[in-house]
Amino acid sequence: MGKVTGFLEFERDDRDYQPVAERIRHWHEFVLPMPEPAVREQAARCMDCGVPYCHGTDQTVVAPTGCPVNNQIPDWNDLVYRGNWEEAARNLHSTNNFPEVTGRVCPAPCEASCTLNIDDNPVAIKTIECAIADRAFESGWIKPELTPHKTGKKVAVVGSGPAGMACAQQLARAGHDVHLYEKHAKAGGLMRYGIPDFKMEKNIVDIRVQQMEGEGVTFHYGANIGVDVPVEALLKDYDAVALAGGAEKARDLTIPGRELAGIHFAMDFLPQQNRRVSGEGVGNVEPILATGKHVVVIGGGDTGSDCIGTSIRQGALSVTNFEIMPQPPVHENKSLTWPLWPLKMRTSSSHEEGVERDFAVLTTKLSGENGKVTTLHCARGDAKFQPIPGTEFDIKADLVLLAMGFVHPVHDGMIKSLGVALDPRGNVKADQMAYQTSVPKVFAAGDMRRGQSLVVWAIREGRQCAHAIDKFLMGTTSLPR
Repeated sequence: MGKVTGFLEFERDDRDYQPVAERIRHWHEFVLPMPEPAVREQAARCMDCGVPYCHGTDQTVVAPTGCPVNNQIPDWNDLVYRGNWEEAARNLHSTNNFPEVTGRVCPAPCEASCTLNIDDNPVAIKTIECAIADRAFESGWIKPELTPHKTGKKVAVVGSGPAGMACAQQLARAGHDVHLYEKHAKAGGLMRYGIPDFKMEKNIVDIRVQQMEGEGVTFHYGANIGVDVPVEALLKDYDAVALAGGAEKARDLTIPGRELAGIHFAMDFLPQQNRRVSGEGVGNVEPILATGKHVVVIGGGDTGSDCIGTSIRQGALSVTNFEIMPQPPVHENKSLTWPLWPLKMRTSSSHEEGVERDFAVLTTKLSGENGKVTTLHCARGDAKFQPIPGTEFDIKADLVLLAMGFVHPVHDGMIKSLGVALDPRGNVKADQMAYQTSVPKVFAAGDMRRGQSLVVWAIREGRQCAHAIDKFLMGTTSLPR
């Protein structure tokens, strides 16, 4: 795979960023693509390692490693090295409906599982994947894939995030009449409204929507199932229904002072800015802006990082980030963790733009003046997340953003109306083979089924759910799992 001696001849290289002072002045992507010769050189580093853990494993049976969608990484690395970009794009799209998305926002478990990561020099898989996907766009290779036959079956997919879009696209290519229902004004789910434009511009989503429309998928916008569209209509009009509405119930901070103004969930804050950038407008809701404010972001994950970068671009006076977990080690112990995803200190591009980070911090109370938050009262937390006496401190805050993750799907509306069974965590109950819920002909996939997760897991589940639905409707299927 690649050049046999490439990993010995070439050092790891990766994409650069625009300087901080430059990129925080705009909302565009700031990752600088590598020139073609450099990408091919990096692809040449892929070694004939015998067991390519980057592929991923049967992740329903053993500990997950590598790529959840089972991308054939050594194969398309070899094709890029040899300059056969179109075949590399065909190979990549055979396992991943949206590689231009994963090539931008996936945390790259494939690189953690790379054999060369034993020596801290994995192949730049994510960069190569993004280069293949972008070249496919630029070269006009992304076209509707029309099926020569129609099955006469109708399928409704609820939610146009990565799981819903992947499921809908696969089912349309199997010949079904697919209708995709989205409660917002545009398709994309968290790809459009959650991920900031500086990480992924939304023309990428628009191109995929156009492709899917060309493949026969019908998009229904402003359709909130179970709220303004009765679930009975879907059960009556469709042969199968796929629930892919995500896990939108945010984890709250139930402490004194939570009712003060100026305290918001991250997913109330981030979509507003995405709508401003796209020109969609925020509507009649209260504008949430960090401009001229001292901002505290509670939560140290990807959503918290997105809040940091957005706040800095909006002109916050200061941004502080608190994480309840202890600070992880800078480097993992490879002999204990590889090829699994390691726990280690991770610094995002937003962290580099000007934020104070602190770990093992509990917020015990919020206080304010005239009904608005002004102060966080905090303490250091112990191993059981209890405040340590004598470690209390206060910090000024005009805007508090809660980015502590999501607990399960929103139950009010569609889920309660359908009466589907839930698992102990409050997710829609369905297994990873049949994807069927407790309600006949209703299926579930993505975060709505598995809980909060990564975009690449959503794509995997959407594809597998489409496989299961096609088999349910037709008795057999040629769709890949």
